[in-house]
Amino acid sequence: MINVDLSNLGKDIDFKSFEQKVLEIDDAINNKTMAGNDYLGWADYPLNYDKEEFERIKKDAEYVRENFDVLVVCGIGGSYLGARAAIDAINGFFPDKKVEIIYMGQTVAPSYITQALKYLKNKRFAVNVISKSGTTTETAISFRMLRDLLVEQLGVEGASKAIFATTDAKKGALLELCKKYGYTRYVLPGDIGGRYSVFTAVGLFPMAVAGIDIDAFMNGMRIGRERYGSHEMNDCYKYAVARHVLHKELGYPVEMLVTFEPKLVQLGEWWKQLFGESEGKEHTGLLPDAATFTTDLHSLGQFIQEGSPILFETCLSVTKPANDIDIPHDDDNLDGLNYLDGKTMDFVQKKAMMGTIEAHSKTGGVPNILITLDRLTATTLGELMYYFMRACAMSAYLNGVNPFNQPGVEVYKKNMFHLLGKPGY
Repeated sequence: MINVDLSNLGKDIDFKSFEQKVLEIDDAINNKTMAGNDYLGWADYPLNYDKEEFERIKKDAEYVRENFDVLVVCGIGGSYLGARAAIDAINGFFPDKKVEIIYMGQTVAPSYITQALKYLKNKRFAVNVISKSGTTTETAISFRMLRDLLVEQLGVEGASKAIFATTDAKKGALLELCKKYGYTRYVLPGDIGGRYSVFTAVGLFPMAVAGIDIDAFMNGMRIGRERYGSHEMNDCYKYAVARHVLHKELGYPVEMLVTFEPKLVQLGEWWKQLFGESEGKEHTGLLPDAATFTTDLHSLGQFIQEGSPILFETCLSVTKPANDIDIPHDDDNLDGLNYLDGKTMDFVQKKAMMGTIEAHSKTGGVPNILITLDRLTATTLGELMYYFMRACAMSAYLNGVNPFNQPGVEVYKKNMFHLLGKPGY
């Protein structure tokens, strides 16, 4: 179960004064009566997801695992960040899984695209293209190139068996390609936006190919729904209220998500999109940032400790690591580390975390929220991601904004299309 420690905020929060407002918002989320209610399908999705598609995903993932060396996840934003976060968090950096997962469609940088295509040239690879419309510029460009390479390697019919598309059920360019060429197709539900879509086929298919137990992940999401969709001031809503008070009453403009686990770097990227795109509108909202300690203590630590007081930290900790290792004895002891002889690296990591929280909160005056998981598994990760999704919706509604639109994103697209000479722009 997720535990939230608010004892290092430097301020006592009167949660009772927020209770009525929180319960009103909770009721509106459950009954889909708030702004953006046509994108609240995620709230109950762990209870009413498409069971038939879920089973197809598992079978198709096994097919990919048996026939391909690489799966290219082709998408941008919410179309790939959740899957990447989950795969890194569970499998780590040197997984012993058969299928390698790489990513395209998230950039227009020619250096990245050319190197990726060169890498795939002599690989047996499949593609999971993820786009509701099929016309998202970054994704569509990479997918066009990936299709060409697959056709060159396998022919048109062979390529069609190596492409798995996640898109809208009723319309869009990608849907038309699926119909024309017979690509395997999954549905991105129309009432779920990309940044809330990790437990749909958007995230589930890449995760299943990567060998993650998606039954356990979805069970974690169900647990999250039961615990944090409850009509009470639960720990999820306390987190939302705490960050609201820190921002609106105490004037902090930045929240930094901190982990001591490098496997969670991409979870930070997913979290940044979730909160940044949901809250950052109408000239309000916290700027979401992320750091990985102790690594970033050697770059950002000085600023956090003594720099401009503009941020508070939300520290994410895992009590029991998936792996651990003892520190060996050294007869020479020239590095002076024999005082740690026989201690584990997790022991060192936990003491580093405790020392950092005390330094930042007590000496530096930086408010700190500590979120703790007992262990990091597919189940607990599912619960955590639902926790953040629910907290994000609550936070945005407390700020008075619609969590599910992103009107500002369209501005750069229009400018880019005009400069590229796209018809109509």
